[in-house]
Amino acid sequence: MARLLTIGEVARRSGLRDSAIRYYERAGILPTPMRLSGQRRYTEAVLGRLAVLRRAKDCGLTLEEAKGLFEDSGRPSERWQRIAKKKIAELDAMMGRIEQMRDLLQRRCECADLDECGRRIISRNAG
Repeated sequence: MARLLTIGEVARRSGLRDSAIRYYERAGILPTPMRLSGQRRYTEAVLGRLAVLRRAKDCGLTLEEAKGLFEDSGRPSERWQRIAKKKIAELDAMMGRIEQMRDLLQRRCECADLDECGRRIISRNAG
C-alpha cells in the first residue's frame, strides 16, 4: 500500500500552509482526503496536483480558471491550451491599457491649476 501523507507533510513538501490546503479542498481543487482517526491523509498524487496549481497561479490564472484545469474534459494539454488562449487575450488587452496609462503619465502638465487641467481634459475628450 502506498504511503499516506499527513496535511503537515503535504504542506512542508508543497511549500504551502495547512490552511491553504484545506481551502483548496473546500474550493474543490483538491479531492476530499481520506481520514484515519479523524486526520486527513493524502496520497502523493496531491503533490502533483498542487504543483499544477502553483504553475497556474504563476501564470496569473485565477482560482476559478485553475479549477477548470481539473474539472474540464479532454486531455490536460487541450485544457491548458483553452485556458491559456483566454488568459493571453486578457494579458494582451491589459498590456494595451498599461501602454495608454504610461502615455498619460508621461505627458507634462503645464496648467496653472486643476480647473485649467480639467478644462483641457474635457476639451481633448470632446475633440
